[in-house]
Amino acid sequence: MSMPRDSTQPEVLRGLVERVTFHTEETGYCILKVLPDKKRDIITLVGRAPRVVAGERFEAEGHWVDDPTFGPQFRADMLRLSPPDSAEGMERYLGSGLIDGIGPAYAKRLIERFGPKVFDIIEHESAKLETVEGIGKKRRQEIRASWMSQKTVHAIMLFLHQHGIGTARAQRIYKTYGEESLEMLRANPYRLAVDIRGIGFKTADDIATKMGIAADAPERLRAGLLHTLEEAAGAGHCCLPRHLLIEHAVKILNAPAALLEPQVEALIAEEQLTAHAAMIYLPYLRSAEVSIARSVRLLASSPASYPDMDAAKAIPWAEERTGKTLAESQRRCVEAALTSRVLIITGGPGVGKTTILNTVLTIVRAKEVRVVLAAPTGRASKRMSESTGIEAKTLHRLLEYQGEGQWGRSRSKPLTGDLFVIDECSMIDAPLMAQFLGALPHGAHLLLVGDADQLPSVGPGMVLGDLIASGVVPCVRLTEIFLQAADSRIILSAHDINAGHVPDLKPHRDSDFFFLDHPDPEDIRRTLVELVKTRLPAKYGFDAAADIQVLTPMNGNSLGTRALNASLQAALNPPNEIKYEIDRFGITYRVGDKVIQTHNNYDKEVFNGDIGFITAIETEPLKVRVRFDASRVVEYEPGELDELQLAYALTIHKSQGSEFPCVVIPVSMQHFVLLERSLIYTAVTRARRLVVIIGDPKALTLAVKKQETRKRHTGLREELAASSMWAGKERNATPAD
Repeated sequence: MSMPRDSTQPEVLRGLVERVTFHTEETGYCILKVLPDKKRDIITLVGRAPRVVAGERFEAEGHWVDDPTFGPQFRADMLRLSPPDSAEGMERYLGSGLIDGIGPAYAKRLIERFGPKVFDIIEHESAKLETVEGIGKKRRQEIRASWMSQKTVHAIMLFLHQHGIGTARAQRIYKTYGEESLEMLRANPYRLAVDIRGIGFKTADDIATKMGIAADAPERLRAGLLHTLEEAAGAGHCCLPRHLLIEHAVKILNAPAALLEPQVEALIAEEQLTAHAAMIYLPYLRSAEVSIARSVRLLASSPASYPDMDAAKAIPWAEERTGKTLAESQRRCVEAALTSRVLIITGGPGVGKTTILNTVLTIVRAKEVRVVLAAPTGRASKRMSESTGIEAKTLHRLLEYQGEGQWGRSRSKPLTGDLFVIDECSMIDAPLMAQFLGALPHGAHLLLVGDADQLPSVGPGMVLGDLIASGVVPCVRLTEIFLQAADSRIILSAHDINAGHVPDLKPHRDSDFFFLDHPDPEDIRRTLVELVKTRLPAKYGFDAAADIQVLTPMNGNSLGTRALNASLQAALNPPNEIKYEIDRFGITYRVGDKVIQTHNNYDKEVFNGDIGFITAIETEPLKVRVRFDASRVVEYEPGELDELQLAYALTIHKSQGSEFPCVVIPVSMQHFVLLERSLIYTAVTRARRLVVIIGDPKALTLAVKKQETRKRHTGLREELAASSMWAGKERNATPAD
């Protein structure tokens, strides 16, 4: 076929999209195989479109080029797509997997039955679809709902594309706003930053700018101020000093402080912000701190009301039942738990928290005390169940979370139980703790267990640290490492790190803790991949993906999660001809990949931090199946895949509450900004059998020596102390360091 080459005059082509070779919704970039009108040969067309489906009509304006690798291509400067108007195009369009309930077989039947009227039938007379063999009421309703959804989603994609915004989250926008999506986008694009996960203020601001909203418009300034506090909450703060709020907002908005001050006052007057002392809060976070303080003061001012029991007799009896003899420090902790309405037990690994907890539970259950166990994450609650032999739930499950901020359990409908034991309390943020404490029944006892030296919660607040520091809640701090734990260099090294000492890095025979000296980041990455893929499985029998977890301080840079996941995926699960894969949100997902759920999804019963493996990628319609445990397989549509990330490498924050057989930790000066003691301590304490740290000794030393870099702006400690009804004192089981 004769084609013009590198012509300077634009040419217009029209025809049919035969096949979509490549398309990314992030930028719209696509490579298509198309059949121009009145031509016999299929050609390659390269352009940009928010969405493209085989069978659509296209109109493209551009130039022919002779690509040195791929040969002749038509590169479109303008590309328009429209629904097909031929029977062949309609059949291909309907059979592409775009519409739920229709694959190639049903597409053929529909075209044979309705011909060119099929689109109109689906939209306006869908009951007629039931005259087609195999289509009943349920499938007919599914087809029409999917068709209407796709029409709106396509309109959203087109709107975003016209404003230079990636279209990958159009489906999520539609799910949030429904048929009102376009109207909402045009009326107030800044709502996207608040309502849609994955769309930030910058994206919304770009849309607003292109729509002509002025840089000093009040709605823009207010949106920027709210975004500043939301960003602070994402970094763990419950509030910001007024001057810091203004300083940060000035940078985000590139607007003078004089314009922002009145908008802060306006937001306070409208109750979109709350001012307390010198701090500015998002109202829900101020309410959470006030609620926690009220609940804790009430608990701490009340005596225990267990059935009569003699601790001096009960403890030896429990020791016989559990087969665990308590040390004196553990005995004092059990006594405190039996005589307190609320108690915090804190300490690092190997100090006997599980032994103490099992002793307490054995005693109180013998007195028919109703016990309720919970933890912040599914993995933490599962470990709690395994260590106690009693069912433990996630806090969200316990509180019957129903999504969209709705809870089944609250002050008006409290929980049922006498003693509530919550593990991994360092992970609990302020809003969740407020909800839980508010749902405790009258007369309940509370035992909070956790390691206060671990990283604070991912969400806003540092609740466990503030409760301990306030002095309002009685607290036992365990420091004695017991004999069995003292044989583990993982535990000894963790305690060294927590004390600000660099652990012994020399290799030891038959050790469970190793440090590999590799200062160069690329050398670290290469060695890490080799360890995970080959060396550790060969020496210890680990499954490279299931047993070994890489934990790194950050997401970015060559030793962050994104780069390491790409390297580890290529090494452990490379592409091949029979392995299906899908690209979404900048990530390639393959059958066999290890993935982590990044948000709670109560409809699917899968939760933030759950780790699973992709078992299937179906093409008609397109769905991804993930197995999270032996009995739980979850299906994802393509637009839901931003809830999943590759999990060969996780941030240390994401690992909280989890344990893994083997943990590999890269430590480099690349991570300089985030390096600090609690980060390394948390990573090391995630391992059960083996820890390998790879990196720069200077970076490790820096991390161990830095302690005060993770301070958060919160008001809980002051709120507790200001009007405390009970002056508590921390009770140390052993002298403090």
